[in-house]
Amino acid sequence: MELKLDRLTKQFGAAIAVDRVSAAFSPGVYGLLGANGAGKTTLMSMICDVLKPTSGSVLWNGSPIDRLGASYRGVLGYLPQDFGYYPDFTALDFMLYLSALKGLDRRAARRRSRELLDLVGLADVARRKIRTFSGGMKQRLGIAQAVINDPQVLVLDEPTAGLDPKERVRFRNLISSLAQDKIVILSTHIVSDVEYIADEILVMRDGAILTTGTVEQIVSGLRGQVWECSVSPREADAMASRVDVGNLHYDRSGNAVVRLVADAPPHPQAHPVEPTLEDVYLHLFNEQPKQPNDAAEARGPHHG
Repeated sequence: MELKLDRLTKQFGAAIAVDRVSAAFSPGVYGLLGANGAGKTTLMSMICDVLKPTSGSVLWNGSPIDRLGASYRGVLGYLPQDFGYYPDFTALDFMLYLSALKGLDRRAARRRSRELLDLVGLADVARRKIRTFSGGMKQRLGIAQAVINDPQVLVLDEPTAGLDPKERVRFRNLISSLAQDKIVILSTHIVSDVEYIADEILVMRDGAILTTGTVEQIVSGLRGQVWECSVSPREADAMASRVDVGNLHYDRSGNAVVRLVADAPPHPQAHPVEPTLEDVYLHLFNEQPKQPNDAAEARGPHHG
């Protein structure tokens, strides 16, 4: 079982949304991590054959998906970012309706629908109308409909957007339970969504994949470059203009406790700390231009 992306590109006029992305997926959970506008949704849409690439191809077990047609869609489960539903349907009616669209036998569809509603914690509200559901309940229903055909490839586009922390944890645990013998691709800009459940992370920016690997592999690239120190608020502001400041909070004495990324100790009191995936994310997606350090400014421009 392999899903392969071969130099996948999507261009809208002069804008390149996805730029020659190549990747290979086997069973496991993959986190596609990137800021809003990185090209994640466009990439997901091409994987799901909703959007045709400008060039390159998506291959399922060696065959281009545009040639496979319905047979590929039969192994696919998809939860788009804007999940559409019929507000006056009950959860069970909605599941049965989608089962019919997928061609499931009526008796098997009812059994499968009830099993999945139970799995996602909606069994008790199966006969309630969807318009009465909270955002988290709707997202859980979205997962249930995405796996109703027991797909081999499950694509989830920003599935936890708008969920509170408790629902987000519940959602992650649900994904883990569904991921057995499946290729699960989950796109998000929320680091914690993929930090604990993804077997592999793909970091995407400006339509391209910057880096891939396990969390440990990606994080190890910043080892020795993440620091913490306690400084005055003024010093903290000066640091933020030169280096990537990740987290900052003020202690009871009024000092700023700063966590940042830098090649060398940014302050005499700075001590190295273990990097996290959030440090990597903030470092890669920090768009703020950094100023030269004080020593360089004191030397002035170099003429050579």
